Amino acid sequence: MGRAMSDFDALSNRISTLSQGRASAVRMKDGIVSLVLDIGGLSAEERKAMTAAIEGEGRGYPSVTQVRILETAEKRAVKIIAVASGKGGVGKSTVSANLAIALARSGVKVGLVDADIYGPSQPRLLASEGQKPLAEDSKMIPIRGAGGVPMLSMGHLVEPCKAIAWRGPMVSNALSQLIDARWDGVDVLVVDMPPGTGDIQLSMVQKHKPAGVVIVSTPQDLALIDATRAVNLFEQVGVPMIGFVENMAGYACPHCGEISDPFGTGGAEAAARQMNIPFLGRIPLSIGIRTSSDAGTPPAAGTDADAEPFLALATKVKDWLSAQKG
Repeated sequence: MGRAMSDFDALSNRISTLSQGRASAVRMKDGIVSLVLDIGGLSAEERKAMTAAIEGEGRGYPSVTQVRILETAEKRAVKIIAVASGKGGVGKSTVSANLAIALARSGVKVGLVDADIYGPSQPRLLASEGQKPLAEDSKMIPIRGAGGVPMLSMGHLVEPCKAIAWRGPMVSNALSQLIDARWDGVDVLVVDMPPGTGDIQLSMVQKHKPAGVVIVSTPQDLALIDATRAVNLFEQVGVPMIGFVENMAGYACPHCGEISDPFGTGGAEAAARQMNIPFLGRIPLSIGIRTSSDAGTPPAAGTDADAEPFLALATKVKDWLSAQKG
């Protein structure tokens, strides 16, 4: 009995070291050592190596006949930030990609889902075209995009330029697989929503319950009408408004520096004020933002003037997230 207890004490200490403090409820009865091992955030290879090391250590003690390991992982509560618009063509995907990059730069553990099933653009924006996600335990493992941000998109699963002719239930199922993937280590998930306010959008927000939503619009009246519809949709299902972003707001001539407003100016700020929604800032109509986005080098990852509005936006979103914890 004394030898067995001595072996158990020594093995218990070794298990704590080998498991990096992840082991708990370590017990021994009739030569069988049992323990609970938290595998949350570990890759398959890391899990196998850790359990093999613990089992191998146990075989080195004469009084230990078997080591039983119960693997468990506490599910992380990932907060979803939806980036939405009432219509397409307002730069919502560009804002989503750069918001994710800027949040990552500010220290937020962030991932990105391209929920625009019919028109996925995030693989191009974050330079991950042609990559295919692996799967483990029926869950997809995100791909690392530009800036090291983990991401998933329907564009990673289908051939480029191939039309996706799916009905609503198939689309909802695909969205769920993207959002319910293995987002190990991710605290905040930025979701680039499909444009519009139809059944797909409603099903997505009801099932996955975003913590908040950022509404993107250009300054022009037509876009603002549709953005107002998007606000109404999210208010109906009780999703909090983080605020309005006015995209393509002002164009600086590269030759003379004069500012012009091809889509108008101040419309989104005025709409936000009218609806009592925070205004998060303006993003200019910039050739630099367009060319870097097409090249898969998000401006938010840089240090020039094109990065500034996205970094400022991320600061406000991060502050909003911090306020929700209080």
